[in-house]
Amino acid sequence: MSAHRAPISGIDAGPDGMIATAGYDNRLILWDGASRAGVAEARHDHLANQCRFSPSGRLLVSASSDYSARIWSVPSLALVASLEGHLDDVEMAVFSPDERRVATASRDHMVRIFNLKGKLLACMEGHRADVISVEWSSDGETLVSSGDDGTIRRFSTRTFNLLDTVDLGEIEADTVVCGPTGTYFAGADTGEIVTLRGGTSSRLMAHESGIKRLVYEAASRALLSAGYDRIVKLWQVAPSGALALRQAFMAPPVVWLRCAAFESASTIVFGSFGSSFARYDCDSREWDLAGIGDTHGVNAALWFDGATHTVGDAGVVRREGVPVCALGSLCNFLVAYDGRLFTGGHLGQLFDALTGDVVYRHHSPLNCAATFARGGAQHLVVGSYTGECVVFQRDAEGRLTLAEEFRPHDNAIKGLACNERFIFTVCATGAAALTAIDSFKREQHLPRAHGRISNGAARMPDGRFASVSRDRLLRIWNGAEATEVETPHSHSIKCVAVCQATGLIATAAYDGLVAVYDERTRSWIRVEQPTRAGISSISAGPQPGEFLASSYDGAVYQIAACAHPVAA
Repeated sequence: MSAHRAPISGIDAGPDGMIATAGYDNRLILWDGASRAGVAEARHDHLANQCRFSPSGRLLVSASSDYSARIWSVPSLALVASLEGHLDDVEMAVFSPDERRVATASRDHMVRIFNLKGKLLACMEGHRADVISVEWSSDGETLVSSGDDGTIRRFSTRTFNLLDTVDLGEIEADTVVCGPTGTYFAGADTGEIVTLRGGTSSRLMAHESGIKRLVYEAASRALLSAGYDRIVKLWQVAPSGALALRQAFMAPPVVWLRCAAFESASTIVFGSFGSSFARYDCDSREWDLAGIGDTHGVNAALWFDGATHTVGDAGVVRREGVPVCALGSLCNFLVAYDGRLFTGGHLGQLFDALTGDVVYRHHSPLNCAATFARGGAQHLVVGSYTGECVVFQRDAEGRLTLAEEFRPHDNAIKGLACNERFIFTVCATGAAALTAIDSFKREQHLPRAHGRISNGAARMPDGRFASVSRDRLLRIWNGAEATEVETPHSHSIKCVAVCQATGLIATAAYDGLVAVYDERTRSWIRVEQPTRAGISSISAGPQPGEFLASSYDGAVYQIAACAHPVAA
């Protein structure tokens, strides 16, 4: 029986009732939409990010973090061609209207065009950061792309020249689509839909947080927008490009609004954090979640109260593998504070991980957490996808109460760590910041701390900080100055942890590689790949020099390295 083992990140609806999904388990699955039965499966070597049918439905193209896009036959999913040449994750791939070419968007800042045999036809430069979305115009004459540099760019598919650039003012746009002839829509991190037509642009505030996905359905002239606020909206598009709201509805917790597709004018399919896809009927306004089971990917592992605790995609907290509490929401981190264990994630809720009590609700997903001391009391700080840090403290009755909120970044906080003076945060833009604990004022902003997305941060025993990034470098920070350390990683580094007893630094990547660095000898003393499924988090283990690496395959791997304790 076909089933994804990690969240579904890409989806498309094809002819003859076929549904295709791409998942973080590296899989592509072709489904019979009516029965939800799997028809065929295929694999990438890394995360499968998106998939798209060709106009005729006889081919499927997929985009992957293995730096390739691949063309598959339908319904067998036999490999037709591999589109190689990108130097980083391929986030999207889409066929031209005449089904003769494929355009790709990559985190290497490039848009490329290939033929169906995998031959590179053009490489289009211009973006200054990761390219996340690309689409063909209906006549095939133009490509429009968006990315993390806050620009929308149009390229000629005849000359491959850049036609024009729309600068959104450093506001990232994860998604762009082509509407009626000469009209383009982009979804911005501000929650706005940006309409581009005839050399002019207009903005409509559509969501309370960033827009993750736009989808246009030409037959009914419908535009779907989905945001981090968990709201899906359907807009009627006038021939002029003007938008009128038709319907708005909340997505269930299991639905991942990273991807959606119109199965028909009245039915939409969505990705999920589970094993199968979700469906919404616009007429009855009902969700169909049948067949969606839990996946077992672990997003965080922490040694707490004498045992390894984990949480992941299914929102189930486990102690040594035994379920303790079901939270009903994908969770991203575990943190110990005041003798209790806390977690949070996609719904923006902060949970007591062992009781399931919701202690706080934020307007965007929660990504990471740490603790610090201030005024003789311990505090908990949580980083969000919209750049805020939320600080909590224990009141006289032992309850967790909100103490402060500050915003060190304008984008997702991917990692944070604390010493006696500062809260150190790293951001999806590659930036880092130092916020003073005594005032909660940002004292240092380092916009180019890393060359790519910063993914994690940790405190060193002496109060310095370490950080990692998609640029595959380890940086050790002394205030605002960093020492760059080359790593053994060939893929984006996902996380970092420091053993406070030995000073050893462990880094782990999306390809499953874990490496341990000894700063005193300036050497990598252990490099191993316990899994190819990818490491989601790493934390200090119960013994000096030991680390716990959680994986998207549902396992926790113990990584042991020998080193002498740090001198007192």
